[in-house]
Amino acid sequence: IWWLDPELTYGNAKPFVFTQGHSVCNRSFFPCFDTPAVKCTYSATVKAPAGVQVLMSATQSTYLEEEGVYQFYMEYPVPAYLVALVAGDLIHADIGPRSRVWAEPCLLPTAISKLSGMVERWLTAAESLYGPYIWGRYDIVFLPPSFPIVAMENPCLTFIISSILESDEFLIIDVIHEVAHSWFGNAVTNATWEEMWLSEGLATYAQRRITTETYGAAFTCLETAFRLDALHRQMKLLGEDNPVSKLQVKLEPGVNPSNLMNLFTYEKGYCFVYYLSQLCGDPRHFDSFLRAYIEKYKFTSVVAQDLLDSFLNFFPELKEQCVESKAGLEFERWLNATGPPLAEPDLSQGSSLTRPVEMLFKLWTTEPLDSAAAASSVDLTKWRTFQTVLFLDRLLDGSPLPHEVIKKLSECYSSQLDSMNAEIRIRWLQIVVRNDYYPDLYKVRRFLENQMSRMYTIPLYEDLCTGTLKSFALEIFYQTQNQLHPNLRKTIQQILSQGLNPLPAIDTTAVTTDTPAMVLEDKVSEATNGAISLRDVNVSA
Repeated sequence: IWWLDPELTYGNAKPFVFTQGHSVCNRSFFPCFDTPAVKCTYSATVKAPAGVQVLMSATQSTYLEEEGVYQFYMEYPVPAYLVALVAGDLIHADIGPRSRVWAEPCLLPTAISKLSGMVERWLTAAESLYGPYIWGRYDIVFLPPSFPIVAMENPCLTFIISSILESDEFLIIDVIHEVAHSWFGNAVTNATWEEMWLSEGLATYAQRRITTETYGAAFTCLETAFRLDALHRQMKLLGEDNPVSKLQVKLEPGVNPSNLMNLFTYEKGYCFVYYLSQLCGDPRHFDSFLRAYIEKYKFTSVVAQDLLDSFLNFFPELKEQCVESKAGLEFERWLNATGPPLAEPDLSQGSSLTRPVEMLFKLWTTEPLDSAAAASSVDLTKWRTFQTVLFLDRLLDGSPLPHEVIKKLSECYSSQLDSMNAEIRIRWLQIVVRNDYYPDLYKVRRFLENQMSRMYTIPLYEDLCTGTLKSFALEIFYQTQNQLHPNLRKTIQQILSQGLNPLPAIDTTAVTTDTPAMVLEDKVSEATNGAISLRDVNVSA
């Protein structure tokens, strides 16, 4: 349960509270069987002060104004982690026949402009693929930047971090992913957190089928290329034999399942589901199977064998061909082998969008550098966001770059990137930090002074503390810590404390003498060190 003082909201007007149950946190909210294997209906009575709007992930709600009491009822069985509550200075607007958006008053116009009419379009596309939307309403609430992840698929009421509103393409993908969860994850749920890919891999596949139907194959292939790049980046960080790269991960006693939430859950899971769809020959045949799968198992929890047995029974000709035992692509190997996906999708339909990225990256990284040719070859302001972040991610992978290259990159692009969305800006600033490019460091300070969300602060602090700029990071943190949620503040303190001598030895010469004292953790716990960093990517539950 996250309690926020008014200062941690956008409007600074009223306190705010929200819950985040995924994956095993709702045991601190109410007594429950906190496992996805158990589903039930629920009802709730919530009393709140006048002027505080309360919402829950429920199909029915009433408000008794004279008593200040809200009553909620979820008529369909859900696992405990999908029970969610939010309360604060929230107002709403309808954006479709079965959808409305909730946000703080200062944010509502932006939310309306970005989503009006869009959600119904996505729901209709999903229904054409996977059958009726069974939850009644699909509402969205935008939460303050303290929300610890990007989005959460609470039934009837998707939670999304407000920070993503400025990044249109990321907003589209994140909402469509949560829409897909209405079928895969919410209606049919993984029975154990060791098989989280049953929710995330299938939802990612469905998300890309929906985007293909609504935005075309090229856009879907571009977004997929961006995510698979991130998967391979994480693979290099972790090593190919790391057990967390399995689709069926073994949960040791005492390990929080959220620590196992990584890109393999999403993208390796997606690749397996895509491979199954390719075995059918036509993705529409696989859509038909998924509709039957949803109809058979809705409101229940399943294991991987349920999905695979249903698949082979739906396609008896594939069963006769023993596709589950095809050498090198055995279903069992997909589930239990470490390392990258055994097969990846053909993304050639996105080449009109990905080829310019590859060409520009090559121009900037081929020696000797012809900066004039590189600068004149592409106008980044005309690119899609996913093209720009794919380009910047590849520059990040190649950092540190030669000084001449980073200097010319800054001259060509820095002022253009200043006016772009935060997903683009943070990547450029990470390039600045990883290359110790001091002329643009003031932009890093300005960015961190205006960001309160985990997804736009942690990656920069990690990079600052990996290199030679830890004292610069300390100075910014001293000045901004009071605007951060205590949980985020503690995480950044842990990053700052790694590898430090006792506190007096810290170089604080740039910090003013009236700076409030900051408590640094002695060491990051082994559990924290053991968690998987989700740097460079945004992950939606």
